[in-house]
Amino acid sequence: MRLCDLSPAHIRAISPYQPGKPIAELAREMGLAESSIVKLASNENPLGFGDKARAAMAAALDDLARYPDGNGFELKQALCRRYGVAMDEIVLGNGSNDVLELAARAFLGPQTSAIYAQHAFAVYPLATQAVGARGVEVPARHFGHDLDAMLAAITPDTRVLFIANPNNPTGTFVPGPELEAFLVRVPDHVLVVLDEAYTEYLGEDQRYDAIAWLARFPNLLVCRTFSKAYGLAGLRVGYGLGHPAVIDLLNRVRQPFNVGSVALAAAAAALFDSDFLARSYEVNRAGMAQLTAGFARLGLEWIPSAGNFVTFRAGDGAGVNRRLLRQGVIVRPIAGYGMPEWLRVSIGLEAENARFLEALPQALG
Repeated sequence: MRLCDLSPAHIRAISPYQPGKPIAELAREMGLAESSIVKLASNENPLGFGDKARAAMAAALDDLARYPDGNGFELKQALCRRYGVAMDEIVLGNGSNDVLELAARAFLGPQTSAIYAQHAFAVYPLATQAVGARGVEVPARHFGHDLDAMLAAITPDTRVLFIANPNNPTGTFVPGPELEAFLVRVPDHVLVVLDEAYTEYLGEDQRYDAIAWLARFPNLLVCRTFSKAYGLAGLRVGYGLGHPAVIDLLNRVRQPFNVGSVALAAAAAALFDSDFLARSYEVNRAGMAQLTAGFARLGLEWIPSAGNFVTFRAGDGAGVNRRLLRQGVIVRPIAGYGMPEWLRVSIGLEAENARFLEALPQALG
């Protein structure tokens, strides 16, 4: 069709993001009962969401005939109280994925470039390509970010540098002092997008305060989400924190009403549900130990992870994945990340993890 041929070449060249397989889809394909399927593919919280978020969602239902607050005042106020930031230092997104794309739209275009690491989140190159910018993939170091190499890759046309910490899908982690030292060296003309989608899962000895760095680094944008530890993946709500001038530009390209009413209410309530967050952390810690012990028994290599998932070497990743699917277990193939021998598995409840570990030997062959 000639009309589609006239679409910009950089758009036609995009390979769409492939999400984890839904339970219903696998049930249809394999003739399985949905209740028999275990999904450990999308880094969701196996506990669901907390009671405070549930109550806030219920209270918001009566206003669904109205448009949401396009400015997200209540959620922004909650973020101000929680993190000590100002209203004009916050942008809200339809998931943190939206914030990543806002950064690309606001700062990238033809004749500019963005830097990201090999094996980093697939949205970074997608968002870069979608605006016609040049993507620069820096080889990974031990499956994670090589900050020195990323710094060396900066050129005069570099406008954005993406860092995921912890990284998805490898789970690798850059200690806070190393990140801070890196930020000191990044030129002012480069926006550093620090994607902290999994920061709530960091251990006590790993935690650092990137938000405290915002006053020193006006070229820093910290992105976080309510989709992971807070259990609100289906509502799609995230946020970015940065210098008011950066946030102003992101708001100029943000869609009106990009976060729905129920999502805004649930996120504001979830932000202060410390008991639920603590339970989620402990379930994740125990599940990580359960899975890695299983890998050790099977003699499998895995990448130490700071997130709510772990990536292990399966050999024939595609084949092992297919054989797991036949047993009703969904994990995540990551050949698209340049890791065809590896699979990523999310941390589930104890019984879900056990089901995966029971199915894995047969899938390995």
